[in-house]
Amino acid sequence: MRRVKLGLKGPVVSEICFGSLAISPLQGRVSLEEGRNVLEYAFASGIDWVDTAEIYDNYEQLRPVLDKYPEVKVVSKSYAVTATELRQSLEKARKGLNRDVIDIFMLHEQESHLTLKGHAQAWQALLEAKANGLVNYIGISTHAVQGVKAGALQPGLDIIHPLVNYQGLGIIDGTLEEMLASIAFAAELGIGIYAMKVFGGGHLANNPEKALQFVRSVPGIQAMALGMSSRQEVDFNLALVSNQEIPEKLRQSVLYRDKKLYFADWCQGCGKCLAACPQKALYLKNGKAEVRAERCVLCGYCGRECIHFCLKIV
Repeated sequence: MRRVKLGLKGPVVSEICFGSLAISPLQGRVSLEEGRNVLEYAFASGIDWVDTAEIYDNYEQLRPVLDKYPEVKVVSKSYAVTATELRQSLEKARKGLNRDVIDIFMLHEQESHLTLKGHAQAWQALLEAKANGLVNYIGISTHAVQGVKAGALQPGLDIIHPLVNYQGLGIIDGTLEEMLASIAFAAELGIGIYAMKVFGGGHLANNPEKALQFVRSVPGIQAMALGMSSRQEVDFNLALVSNQEIPEKLRQSVLYRDKKLYFADWCQGCGKCLAACPQKALYLKNGKAEVRAERCVLCGYCGRECIHFCLKIV
């Protein structure tokens, strides 16, 4: 797997970052130990950085594997607004992951210059943490066109983690074309960029080659975070980026295994997914979306309407 440099000032890393949400308690796909085994397998296979966040609640899960691989770089993210909250989040990551220095630390899900303005105290604390050697690089994650634009102009920012895929699924404030223009703008300023939701939260997994090649073809994107919860998914994704022929048995184990519609805990019960379901399989219960499994055909139409990626086919 090729190695890339994140922007002008960022680190050199593998093209794929291990997205640990897929093995975290937040998604509940695998046990803590199963997740550790997948993560260790990924590191042994050449992936040399991992993406997590305070909200994933998986520092304990990651720590034993990271102890075995001290050279692996770590990204974490925080919703902190105040300086005190940011310092607490960073200290929680340092202790929880057993790292004196967090390689990349980000403000989570920033939407625009107004969002960043509201997080100004946290950003200043992040700049201070970098100056004091507690963090190597700082940045933001975002699902928004305006988030990318604002991040590119944020003083001291090194890296942006934007949502991008070939259908623009999940962009909250504009079109795919606008997102690509914002990414190009940030890249021209030397910002490091690694993509998220390459497979659209699982809804573009029917054509993974197209999904991955699209993101790789976008000027300015150097790398991508891919969520993986099995060794087969690690092998599959590594074969994809290496342009290797994927054995049919491996393809079937990843793409054609028994699947179900999964609802994340952060579902807000907005009801948009209900209107999008042609089978009338979804309903609200106690303020959350639920599914009548006997009606669900796993078409994925519901997921296209959820800007928070609460619905996944897993």
